[in-house]
Amino acid sequence: MKLLRVGPHGAERPAILDADGQLRDLSGEVPDFAGDAVSQDALARIAALNTASLPVIEEPGRIGPCLSWVPNFIAIGLNYAQHAAETGAKAPEEPVVFSKVTSCLSGPNDPVPLPRGSSKADWEVELGVIIGRDTLYVPEEDALDHVAGYCVINDVSERAFQIERGGQWVKGKSAPGFGPIGPWLVTADEVPDPQALDLSLALNGETVQSSNTSDMIFGVAEIVSYLSHFMLLRAGDIIATGTPSGVGLGMSPQRFLKPGDVMELTIEGLGNQRQEVIAAN
Repeated sequence: MKLLRVGPHGAERPAILDADGQLRDLSGEVPDFAGDAVSQDALARIAALNTASLPVIEEPGRIGPCLSWVPNFIAIGLNYAQHAAETGAKAPEEPVVFSKVTSCLSGPNDPVPLPRGSSKADWEVELGVIIGRDTLYVPEEDALDHVAGYCVINDVSERAFQIERGGQWVKGKSAPGFGPIGPWLVTADEVPDPQALDLSLALNGETVQSSNTSDMIFGVAEIVSYLSHFMLLRAGDIIATGTPSGVGLGMSPQRFLKPGDVMELTIEGLGNQRQEVIAAN
């Protein structure tokens, strides 16, 4: 299934993309997509519906974030071999874990405002993993059974805040608009191998990131298992699994976002995003 949320900020309604490419209204069946409403049990109930009987949304307008909120927004750093190399970092021996504040969530095509004082804003196309049930101490061989679905994420980053201001990376990862997710939550049954997906990002029409999830140092199953040994993952948690090479930080000379720039992201089978960068609020 491909699940999404459409409508103005704060008034989105849940929908499903049917086999004919039409949007069907799920608001009479589910309150929204978040937490237990995207658990594997909840998704099974949606899958059992007669989609053809649901109302068609003729003019959906804006696509919102595919989740209305998340309990935890966890991210993995330096997780593509070529990306670690371009930043001059040694490939990590264990996953590098950090958080994004959940208020950074935004729709896949919403503008990305540069925060005040920003000088080194950067782009990062990433595979997002959405957890489907309580997950604690899960072995790697069972970890994918705990995944509800996948989505596209742009882990927008302010490198000066992240690297030059001390403390944790979360400061450079969490400004409003720094977490575009969607357009869809694609259920796990449609992604038989999360380690075989092409992903790319174009900046102003120029492809700057082009890779495959096979370049991950730590795969999705290993990441989910690893995290579950440090924390209880809950239904609706989202994990950004790292970005491939081609970020502005790794370029020579370095290149960072400015107002008017347009980012276009795609992951095979998971849809597309398009964001325009706008000046600080």
